[in-house]
Amino acid sequence: MTYDAFIFDMDGTLWDAVDGYCEVWNATIDAFDITCRRIDRDLLFTQMGQPLDVIMDALIPGDYDRGAFMARMRELEAEIVPRRGGVLYPRVREVIEELRRRGAHISLVSNCGASGLRNFFAFTGLGDLFDDSGAHGVNGLSKAENIALMVERHRLKRPVYVGDTQLDIDSAHAAGMPAVWCAYGFGTAEGAEHRIESFDQLLSL
Repeated sequence: MTYDAFIFDMDGTLWDAVDGYCEVWNATIDAFDITCRRIDRDLLFTQMGQPLDVIMDALIPGDYDRGAFMARMRELEAEIVPRRGGVLYPRVREVIEELRRRGAHISLVSNCGASGLRNFFAFTGLGDLFDDSGAHGVNGLSKAENIALMVERHRLKRPVYVGDTQLDIDSAHAAGMPAVWCAYGFGTAEGAEHRIESFDQLLSL
């Protein structure tokens, strides 16, 4: 099967910004004087791809003002992530440029917060390569709903979703499309129609 549209997950698929995210989490915890385990890469890896409120329930249980916590986290994310950024996986720009040259629609659907997409595009300079983007933190929709919305909005005929976690694969299937599992990313997954060990293997699709 060949595809004419590639809808990408962000974290663990296009780049690794976990070190910056850990700094945001720990700075927010310090601001609220919450006693809990420090957030490190290994701990945050177990939650990557989930919406922010789900990660909070898993990593910082207890009684505190969650609304205020999330608001402060967004402020700190806007300060820290554009500075710390992340590391693009090898050949991301070149491969997306080639997919566009072949006529493919390119979009991004993530469960990140409202500023996550802006931070990614600003730090990487890849914004000009994407036809559209959407995130749970922007509209409150699930990943499956945002994927389906992208398909409907652009009338995509043969789309595929590219992600690195089981949630990505399940969301793609719930939206009625096949999925590519990025085995180099943050999570494990079953049931994907395709598996890639490096980003440039997308060109075979």
